[in-house]
Amino acid sequence: MAQAKREQWGSKIGFILAAAGSAIGLGNIWKFPYITGQYGGAAFILIYLICTAIIGLPVLMAEVLIGRTTQKNPVGAFKKLSEGSKFWTAIGGMGVAAGFIILSYYAVVAGWALGYIYQAASGVFYEFSKPEVAGQYFNSLISDTVWNVGYFVLFMALTMGVVYSGVKNGIERGSKIMMPVLFLLLIILVIRGVTLEGASAGIKYFLHPDWSHVTGEAILAAMGQSFFTLSLGMGAMLTYGSYMSRKENLPSSAVSIVTLDTLIALLAGLAIFTGVFATGLSPKAGPGLIFHTLPVVFTKMPGGYAFSILFFVLLTIAALTSSISLLEVITAYFIDEKGWSRHRAVIVFGGLTTLFGLPSAFSYNLMGDFRIFGLNFFDSVDFLAANILLPVGGFFISVFVAYYWGYKKALPALRDGAENLFEKYPWVITGWKILLKYFAPVLIFLVFLNSIGILKLIADIL
Repeated sequence: MAQAKREQWGSKIGFILAAAGSAIGLGNIWKFPYITGQYGGAAFILIYLICTAIIGLPVLMAEVLIGRTTQKNPVGAFKKLSEGSKFWTAIGGMGVAAGFIILSYYAVVAGWALGYIYQAASGVFYEFSKPEVAGQYFNSLISDTVWNVGYFVLFMALTMGVVYSGVKNGIERGSKIMMPVLFLLLIILVIRGVTLEGASAGIKYFLHPDWSHVTGEAILAAMGQSFFTLSLGMGAMLTYGSYMSRKENLPSSAVSIVTLDTLIALLAGLAIFTGVFATGLSPKAGPGLIFHTLPVVFTKMPGGYAFSILFFVLLTIAALTSSISLLEVITAYFIDEKGWSRHRAVIVFGGLTTLFGLPSAFSYNLMGDFRIFGLNFFDSVDFLAANILLPVGGFFISVFVAYYWGYKKALPALRDGAENLFEKYPWVITGWKILLKYFAPVLIFLVFLNSIGILKLIADIL
């Protein structure tokens, strides 16, 4: 009876847009361009695309498959397929915990993007003569407790509002509005960027491979980005998959999600680098590219005032499509496992996530001197989630499907809705099996070792 009442996506496009929205977030608009800038442009992009094909897509299919097969949250899904194994149930619980932790600090950064919509509209960017000045202004804002916490809480309220309305009426309906708007705004920004005088240097930098920048570190960064950008290992794709009909073609949906996610990242990079080069600024600005460099870029381009507002609206929408998937992971757990109503789960755990996120918001003001192993609270929870929980979660998802659940059970479940694909292109399924069983676990494990500094330690010893 409980499963009969469980919500489902109203359409295949609804699932694809919602899942792509989960994947498309700050990692695409903020992190991907600055990492590309650090590692030499197009050469990094080519490696990133290869890594997405051999790691991201196979693990995405596996995670969605677990959710669709069980129609449950991460804890319930692993518990059902493992027949009550405490270890695998704990792996599912780790996914719920990861969603809670990531949302708590992710919403702080999203709050910065939301706040910068107003900052852009106020015209304050025109006071910035160079990125250093813009950086000082940004630091003064996040040091302001009221500004920082206020926009963080407002963003969490927006996230809670969407999830509160349900899967079909909230998440799916919101995604059908936000994703086309996001894409339209990005296209407008790309057109503006490529039509700027001097933009050709940015296009060349972005599309012409410079293999001299390709190092082992660059390859590991590409592997990590291809994995993290798809929201893998945190239970979001598993949860979204649990609302998916078994009649839908899962492999084709996964390809659509990866394609949209990659396309948005590439368009964002093109929009940003054309502007950066056209205004004579450095493409290797690092994490400060968005809040330090781009405000100066906008002041130097014709029509920059309007485009600065559009950009931070775009950034906020991208963040919101991801944050709602994170809150949905937590919400689904308490609906499925504890019998809570959606409204109660959203209010209680949206509120608790906000409270847990306050130390992250305070990390640049009230708790600026607080340190955990040399890191402030924000950086500590970011390290725990991004460097430990996500790669460990992704590693065990691939191991679970390939070795524990096994292909004898997984392949019939994958075949549902994709019978024609199995018949016409059997090599696709063979490729998925090989990549998931032999490549993904090893490469994710290398990403994990690199993210916690083990590989660097070994290199230093050698």
